[in-house]
Amino acid sequence: MSLAKRRTALALLVTHGLLVALPVQALPPPEDTPEEVLRTEVITEARSPLDGSPMTAAEYAELEAQMRDPSLHQPQVAQRYRDLVTLLRLRRAIRSVFPFLLR
Repeated sequence: MSLAKRRTALALLVTHGLLVALPVQALPPPEDTPEEVLRTEVITEARSPLDGSPMTAAEYAELEAQMRDPSLHQPQVAQRYRDLVTLLRLRRAIRSVFPFLLR
């Protein structure tokens, strides 16, 4: 048998032996819960986004609805400051049209 054939035969035996002899290491342990199952679980506990205290799911849903309601979060700003902000916005709009004014 020639040297090239011996090397090929030896390489095949070593490769085949390595592939057969190695245990599978890519699989998770059997007690590990699959991610697909974890995604479908219903979460019944929550923590408050305000202070981190534990809440029930109903309390969390109620708090979330309150936080989404814009009428509850109207900022209380003095009229003087509202007028000032309006004037600044007007000044910015005028400067974008006429950049040489209001320098």
